[in-house]
Amino acid sequence: MNFRGGLALAAMAALLLAGGTAGAGELNSRIADEDGKPVADAVISLMPEDPAVRDQAAPTLWDPLRRAVIDQRDETFIPYVVVIGQGGSVVFHNGDTPHHHVYSFSAIKSFEFVMIPGTESAPVVFDKPGIAAIGCNIHDQMIAYVYVSDTPWVALTDRAGEAHIAALPEGVFTATIWHPSLRPGRPAPTQKVTIGSGPAALALTLTLSLLPPKHHDREHGLY
Repeated sequence: MNFRGGLALAAMAALLLAGGTAGAGELNSRIADEDGKPVADAVISLMPEDPAVRDQAAPTLWDPLRRAVIDQRDETFIPYVVVIGQGGSVVFHNGDTPHHHVYSFSAIKSFEFVMIPGTESAPVVFDKPGIAAIGCNIHDQMIAYVYVSDTPWVALTDRAGEAHIAALPEGVFTATIWHPSLRPGRPAPTQKVTIGSGPAALALTLTLSLLPPKHHDREHGLY
């Protein structure tokens, strides 16, 4: 199965920093396409310019990134994108009627197993940062992505294209934005962000050539 087949392709049209300070330690972001429509399921990660800043991050910042669950319903992976931290795990659950053959041949993690209805997999541990595309050998239209972050300052945009990252120390960060529909072979958009005495605002414009396939999202509904 070709994970890129049938997926939307996109390229960055512009990367804009909407200047701003107003309350230290947080970043409020909004990502929209070239028509101004919000982009959901985009990952925004912040890597400090000084590596020591990340190494000194409080362990509790990693807690929300230690485990995620991907369900299978109506021959669809739910949610479409999950974000975990390096060393975190994903549990797959089959809440569907048919069997599913879950697999990934991604560089950061390779695995496969058959799931009968009503069962749950053992935790799949992702010990390398990067992106893993997940598919089903029985139902080719099923696809999901696991984004494994090597920084605790990471967030996924909601249906409104918005994301919030808190507990940021002061300093200079590189913001990297990834989305399943970014054009393969091109680097993810990046932007320098300075966190000072107030929150910064990041705005990104993406040029989308196609929309991703419709999929169910347990939080946001069908879109």
